[in-house]
Amino acid sequence: MPKRPRLKTTRTGRKPDRRDRQPAGSAPVPSAPVVRLERPPQVPGPAPEAVRIFQKGMEALQRHLYDQAAETFRSLLSGGFPSERPLLDRARVYLELCDRELRKSPPEPKTTEERLTAATAALNNADDARAERLARSVLAEDARHELALYLLASVEARRGAHDAALASLGRAIAVSPEVGAQARTDPDFESLRQLPAFHELTEPPPGSTGPRRARRGRTER
Repeated sequence: MPKRPRLKTTRTGRKPDRRDRQPAGSAPVPSAPVVRLERPPQVPGPAPEAVRIFQKGMEALQRHLYDQAAETFRSLLSGGFPSERPLLDRARVYLELCDRELRKSPPEPKTTEERLTAATAALNNADDARAERLARSVLAEDARHELALYLLASVEARRGAHDAALASLGRAIAVSPEVGAQARTDPDFESLRQLPAFHELTEPPPGSTGPRRARRGRTER
């Protein structure tokens, strides 16, 4: 009986694996999808203009200019920055603080006489910042107002700004020489007593009949 010829098989060089034994007619197993890592979207920072307005309000608040700070914070809240929620929330908190302080404070003086009276009271209460602000507001309208110049010189002398104090006092004396007599005994100018320039400004000129009473308008401390 003749022998059947043997079929040749191709050797792959490895043993068959179960994964190679797919049933006939079955779909191929899909490969795992490739996952690509993407960077998270960049979150934009606050708008520069909103930050600028907020910082302006904070500067006024730190100087106790509550009316100016409140106006600035209100402009930020109504300035069209709806996406700046954290900044707006902080502005609302500081606006409430300003409103609370303004309710406690007396109305801001308007006339020259009211501002000078308030500046004098502030100086007597050691509120030099308020006294300076009010005196400068008068000088912005009348640069030769002798009492405003005198009050400004007092603030500068108390701060140790000797050159600025002498300059302001010199301008006041140039307008009304009699204020020099008041300056010689005013404790605000104690730090200037040892300076020759102070004595040159405040001493009466030779041959004078004596100093006239200064029109200072300040209460005695």
